[in-house]
Amino acid sequence: MTRVLTKKGLGLNVTSFFQSSLCKAKTMTMMTGAEIVIRCLQEEKVDYVFGYPGGSVLHIYDELFKQDKVKHILVRHEQAAVHAADAYSRSTQRVGVAMVTSGPGATNAVTGIATAYMDSIPLVVISGQVPTTYIGQDAFQECDTVGITRPCVKHNFLVKDVRDLAATIKKAFYIANTGRPGPVVVDVPKDITAAKCKFEYPAEIKLRSYNPVIKGHSGQIKKAVQLLLGAKRPMIYTGGGVILANAAEQLTRLTRLLGFPITNTLMGLGGYPGTDRQFLGMPGMHGTLEANLAMQHCDVLLAVGTRFDDRVIGNPEDFATVPRKIIHVDIDPSSISKRVRVDVPIVGNVSDVLGEMVRLLEAEQERKDISDWWAEIENWRARQCMKYGMKDAIMPQYVIEKLWEVTRGDAIITSDVGQHQMWAAQYYKFDKPRRWLNSGGLGTMGVGLPYAIGAAFANPDRQVACVTGDGSIQMCIQELSTAKQFGLPIKIINLNNRYLGMVRQWQEMFYSRRYSQTYMDSIPDFVKLAEAYGHVGIRVERPEDVEPALKRAFVDHKDDLVFLDIRTAREANVFPMVAAGKGLAEMVLADENL
Repeated sequence: MTRVLTKKGLGLNVTSFFQSSLCKAKTMTMMTGAEIVIRCLQEEKVDYVFGYPGGSVLHIYDELFKQDKVKHILVRHEQAAVHAADAYSRSTQRVGVAMVTSGPGATNAVTGIATAYMDSIPLVVISGQVPTTYIGQDAFQECDTVGITRPCVKHNFLVKDVRDLAATIKKAFYIANTGRPGPVVVDVPKDITAAKCKFEYPAEIKLRSYNPVIKGHSGQIKKAVQLLLGAKRPMIYTGGGVILANAAEQLTRLTRLLGFPITNTLMGLGGYPGTDRQFLGMPGMHGTLEANLAMQHCDVLLAVGTRFDDRVIGNPEDFATVPRKIIHVDIDPSSISKRVRVDVPIVGNVSDVLGEMVRLLEAEQERKDISDWWAEIENWRARQCMKYGMKDAIMPQYVIEKLWEVTRGDAIITSDVGQHQMWAAQYYKFDKPRRWLNSGGLGTMGVGLPYAIGAAFANPDRQVACVTGDGSIQMCIQELSTAKQFGLPIKIINLNNRYLGMVRQWQEMFYSRRYSQTYMDSIPDFVKLAEAYGHVGIRVERPEDVEPALKRAFVDHKDDLVFLDIRTAREANVFPMVAAGKGLAEMVLADENL
């Protein structure tokens, strides 16, 4: 019998879970559990599994060897396996798959699982487990994977009967990719992979206690449209939910029909064209002046697929001091009115709700004149809050601008976490969805390179660039070996300031320049390190060499992995900035405090 552990807020319970319908089963054939795992992946049309073998999953790896439909990508660390699967999902519309062994394999994967969970990325992670008779006996490489991952998964399973294995994997894919997406862990003991049973794979599945709402309430949608049409100072604020729901087209149509200003969060960049005049830039802690002030002073706010998190609205009490009507559209009812009280909640799939809004708006002829509001916004925009001074040293903002020019804004950009992440979000103008891959919710250093690997497998004909820093890149730098093994032509843009830059910035601003443990005393020679892995390394130390080096990487070495070690201004800071606990209007613009 499969042990099912409930996830808070998912609405699953043990009794109803086992009453799921298994419809149109495939032809029944005797198979081992390991064969069943591979057949299930084939049935789900999985192209790639990112993983690392170990004792508890050897039966499965042996079955992987015997077929060629599901390709395995050997990473150098289990954390990178989950990150790569995560990026594969982010850059496509598919569920990413990772496989790890028991004990340290599973615990190494937890950071990747938590990263995906915080950003609502659909993953299925198959973990090996010690044999069922050893569970609870402190066996070699045993850990309670289900218990450890419970706080950072959408759901997880421990399979204790081979006859439940196929249906469990089907449920895992279904749960991961419906409603608000997220990672699902399937923990499979080694004896289950050796046991045999008849193979039955359901063509579809229904869970009585798990029925995510798809269609928004028509009355609420009509109410929202009327509010929007009556707004004098409207604002559209969207997040990663637009990307996950593949709703960029509907959002763009809605925004242009209304003529409203719009902002995309860090996770929502590309949901609306970043080069369009109506786009005000990113909001929040490192958002633009015009986006933050429009958010703060609007009278009607349409929030779509977003959470009103602390890095976006700052202090919720300060945000609430300006009266406004808020419409909130989200697939997850628990996200609505969680941090900010809303007036018109709409639970439903973002693409469906926006599509219905567009249909209603196309039938409306009258529009409110908001030219005065746009004039106010243009005054804020005229402040040019993203200006930065050029110095003899290379400014990191300049590097990102040149990266955008050289790639014509059409590359997939992955990033690690820190100052370089914010500069990439601010200065690379994303016009399309699924081109910007970064860790937003968990803020995981080390994701950039494995994200680039996952994106490169998912998009073999597209340029992939990883924007990173000298601290972050060393977290998973061993994946240069993975990239070499599979011939991935990733371009690594290392903004090397010889500091843990974002921490140093906070220490400068809030800790009286006490730079505790933020300078890395023994930074490697990244050019030689890249060459040691068999790649091309280029060092850039002068501003005039930035553009030629980028062209050399993307044109002359288009089929190679190129590591660009760019020595940037050491104490460059990310501005604008809203300090933690402050309101959106309390912005620091370079040396200016508004």
